[in-house]
Amino acid sequence: MTQESSEQISPVERARKLVKQKEDIEAEIEAHSSILRANGATMETPLVDKDGFPRADIDIYAVRPARARIIMLRNDLKAVMDDIAKVLENIYDPSNAVSQDEAENEESPQAFAKVNGVAPSSPAGQAGLQEEDLIVKFGGLTIRSFTSGSLQPLVQVVAANENRPISIEVLRSGGNKVISLTPRKGWGGKGLLGCHIVPYSSNS
Repeated sequence: MTQESSEQISPVERARKLVKQKEDIEAEIEAHSSILRANGATMETPLVDKDGFPRADIDIYAVRPARARIIMLRNDLKAVMDDIAKVLENIYDPSNAVSQDEAENEESPQAFAKVNGVAPSSPAGQAGLQEEDLIVKFGGLTIRSFTSGSLQPLVQVVAANENRPISIEVLRSGGNKVISLTPRKGWGGKGLLGCHIVPYSSNS
């Protein structure tokens, strides 16, 4: 009965559960990292002095297991993020249900989003994304991945690919350009990209 119920979970619900699992792992990593910071230690800080004796200024019995747990959690986090990426690809797979009209327009990709602004020194700026770029592909997302005016699929793909490169195809000055953008924190501004992206329609 339990196995049957798990098989009936929708891809969207599975994605939500995986994102929650990712957040829980990140929270636990932060908790163990705080133990290291409290001892003035990092993952690489030596725990013995130059003579090979345990350092008296570090709580080795707290730091050592915290390090070991962080290593395990980082591996778990990578596996969960891989699972999230796969689930999102299935949810927003643009190869599903392609109409004849869409197939005829396959050689002319349509933009679904527009870049309204790019912050200096941001991941988007460093990747080469520019204001007024029209996005026709974002990872595995195309215009067929969006059933409403919301860019939620794009938001989910960004969150699932933190610190991992995403291939983006844009229309710029009448031509197509492919860039690689890696979402990340700690660049000095808000968000993982450092740019403002809005929905776009050729009819607007």
